[in-house]
Amino acid sequence: MSTPIQGFSKLSKEEKINWIADNYTDNSDTTKQILKKYWNTDNKLQKLHDEFIENTISNYYLPFGIAPNFLINDSLYAIPMAIEESSVVAAASKAAKFWLDKGGFKTKVLGTQKIGQVHFIFKGSSEKLQEFIDEIKPIFINDSKSITLNMEKRGGGITSIELRDRTNKLDNYYQLHCKFETLDAMGANFINSCLEQFATTLKREAQTCTLFNEDEKGIEVVMSILSNYVPECLVRAEVSCPISELEIEQSVSPKEFAEKMVRAVKIANVEPYRAVTHNKGIMNGIDAVVLATGNDFRAVEAGIHAYAAKDGSYKSLTHASLEDGIFKFWIEVPLALGTVGGLTRLHPLVNLALEILQKPSARELMQIVAVAGLAQNFAAVRSLVTTGIQEGHMKMHLLNILNQMNASDDEKKTLIAYFKKNAATHNAVVEALQNLRNKS
Repeated sequence: MSTPIQGFSKLSKEEKINWIADNYTDNSDTTKQILKKYWNTDNKLQKLHDEFIENTISNYYLPFGIAPNFLINDSLYAIPMAIEESSVVAAASKAAKFWLDKGGFKTKVLGTQKIGQVHFIFKGSSEKLQEFIDEIKPIFINDSKSITLNMEKRGGGITSIELRDRTNKLDNYYQLHCKFETLDAMGANFINSCLEQFATTLKREAQTCTLFNEDEKGIEVVMSILSNYVPECLVRAEVSCPISELEIEQSVSPKEFAEKMVRAVKIANVEPYRAVTHNKGIMNGIDAVVLATGNDFRAVEAGIHAYAAKDGSYKSLTHASLEDGIFKFWIEVPLALGTVGGLTRLHPLVNLALEILQKPSARELMQIVAVAGLAQNFAAVRSLVTTGIQEGHMKMHLLNILNQMNASDDEKKTLIAYFKKNAATHNAVVEALQNLRNKS
């Protein structure tokens, strides 16, 4: 059993690698070789990557791909996607191509407000507390001027501060529920700095408030932190066309396909077990673009899944309808994104991804990301209600299986051609490769 280590963060990169390899892996030499293979040969670039996080010992690569032919609000985009899952980029590209000559994707930002809260304990009259908060709102704003000055110059800043009584949920628990406009920045640092100043102001002003008795003056701030639930930072994306244009498979009529799509979405809207997988497919598209553009996919995931459960049960994020001969498929999703700050200025591939997207504002990026999620969902549900999900997925997974079995380039070429006409299950691929090798 390994013993705890003191001062690991103070070790050199080489010393960290030696320690982890010697103490936690079976073959320390192989471990060291693998880790160093993924170092960038450009020392300056590698140093940049080393300093993104603590205790860095190597880089972890994800494929960086492109899904082309996305027509969004009459502009054509090629969308960068960083993801490891087979078929995601192909599925998104297929959906983009399908809608390209049908008007493409239409999008609209419905709101950009972000939320932060000061959580505190107050043992006293809620009426007096409300009066106190109303009185000191200008002081909150004035005390945070040094933080908000630059943001306000660009048109952003604090948009509201309100008291929320949560004593029915937890004894003596209240919030300052605050809204912010952060423009092209995701704004986490800005929001948290404002909230911490609000907390300082709250406690200070309470000490001299003539409305309060001595016990009420002792407001206890528990924490001050932004929320990743952003139901007012919302974007809508949709596609639509006459039902007659939904020519998908020869075996399925456009009308039947449209009805199957609507029914599948309705199932995801009423059955949480299906909704989770349905929405996971949406996140395949969303997360891939969020990662490629250097945004926080964990925050996006948390906020979106909370939004999916906003009505009391977990539901589909997409919707579909048939009205007056028109098929419509759309999504409304909260997305708090940034195109300045964080990795967007530091990571060369993030910079390149944003350049490929024509240097979008945060609002524009929200729309692009929502489209990626909608396209991915359309492609997945289309497969589910027609050929089934495995046919396309396993053919995309074929190369992974062949690489695991060390197939040669000639073997890959032969088997890729073979499985264009045959089901590509794992066992079928293994058997086909063995048969091919037995013949040679």
